[in-house]
Amino acid sequence: MTARKIIVVDYHKGNLSSVARGLVRAGATAEISDDPAEIRNAAGVVLPGVGAFYDAIAFMHESGQDAAVLHAIAHGAPFLGICLGLQLLFERGDEGVPASGVDLCGTPSARGTGLAPGDVFEAEGVRWVRGLGVLSGSCTRLDGSRLKVPHVGWDQVHLTDAGKASPLFTGFPEGANMYFTHSYAACDADPSDLLAVTHYTRSFPAVVGRERVFGCQFHPEKSSARGLDVLRNFVQIVEEAGA
Repeated sequence: MTARKIIVVDYHKGNLSSVARGLVRAGATAEISDDPAEIRNAAGVVLPGVGAFYDAIAFMHESGQDAAVLHAIAHGAPFLGICLGLQLLFERGDEGVPASGVDLCGTPSARGTGLAPGDVFEAEGVRWVRGLGVLSGSCTRLDGSRLKVPHVGWDQVHLTDAGKASPLFTGFPEGANMYFTHSYAACDADPSDLLAVTHYTRSFPAVVGRERVFGCQFHPEKSSARGLDVLRNFVQIVEEAGA
């Protein structure tokens, strides 16, 4: 039986080949694509972590990739966001938002409810850009006053009860070390969406999930055997979704 195709979304911000290779090692049929039609019809979608929040979501909106990703999710395709790909699932972020030269959008709420991905707005004295809005929450910079930021290296992933029950973490031991490299992280996320947390400058969501939508702040493709296990589990979720 031929494995169902997983599309790795290319939003033109870096080399995505390590993610695709990791998926192939995990047993997937994987292809890197920037084509909204391929993303829309994918059996599974992976949004990797490259670049800054504003640049990534702006390109995705201009190219139609945002609508394609949201369509795929709405129609039941399993989704995995990696690093920035996790962050883009949320309502808003402030990374890389231009201080000028971009029109501000009126917003009925501080979260940018009703705005399109990539729209810029001000709330609480901060200039934000709207994300995909699949999950509630914001993405902000880690505090570097006590510990070095970016957060780079291996750190522990602590599973919540929901994470222990999630098919993404079948066989995954509590407190396993995974590889991180990031300066921003989600905050004020819905506790029901938390599958795991990591503690560095503050406690932040290391993994989020809702139904078939998942996001990892760490890089499974760079996290050795444990990371490969997570990718295998995601591939299995994709296969079972099409059964």
